[in-house]
Amino acid sequence: MRRTAIPAAAIGYLAQMTDTILFDIDGTLVDTNYHHAVAWFRAFRRYDVTVPVWRIHRAIGMGGDRLVSAVAGEHVEAQYGDQVRTAWKEEFDPMLGEVEPFDGARDVLVAVKDLGHRLVLASSGAREHVEHYVEMLGFEKIGDRWISGDDAPATKPDPQLLLVALDGFDDGRAVMIGDSVWDCEAAKRINVPCVALRAGGFGADELKSAGAARVYDSLTELLVFLDDLPLGEVIRPKPVDHR
Repeated sequence: MRRTAIPAAAIGYLAQMTDTILFDIDGTLVDTNYHHAVAWFRAFRRYDVTVPVWRIHRAIGMGGDRLVSAVAGEHVEAQYGDQVRTAWKEEFDPMLGEVEPFDGARDVLVAVKDLGHRLVLASSGAREHVEHYVEMLGFEKIGDRWISGDDAPATKPDPQLLLVALDGFDDGRAVMIGDSVWDCEAAKRINVPCVALRAGGFGADELKSAGAARVYDSLTELLVFLDDLPLGEVIRPKPVDHR
């Protein structure tokens, strides 16, 4: 079979491309999902709203801008939304000292850089919480960019958070590493494959149904397959012409 030669200029371009590995943080790199669920439960109870903890857990990974209405209804959002979000932060902040990174978290981040990839963290969490995790993981010494839910106009499952994280990185492909169905859905909307971890408490079947290309049990398992990640070219929505 005859092979088509690749022009030298194209080879040079491919050599310069840098692929981006996007990591979620909560439930992916640090073990916080159940802390968040309890904090939200307590926050709702301040306003005599009882939401089962299991239902709250199913929504962890969304930003707080979406979670209240998702688990308690639009009427609770309208009446107490901002107060519940403030209460959630007050309930969660004292737990920060209990948060630990998952086994292999630092090793995976270092390995990504050793493979020559761009390393970005994209979390729907509050900026001060993300800053804490960034310091805990020693990310500033090895990473390229991190953003929080405060940096984007909308949080997961809306892809805006991921688009902000990828802004200006047009020289390669990307993959999302997350733990929730919301990570999978956000990535799918912009053609970015999602590799999901079960560490956040979601099942393999539901992660695959949400669009996960692969599912691993842990970061230590992911580390074995890190040099063979699925990658996709990001599809960015065209700006709307309002003229």
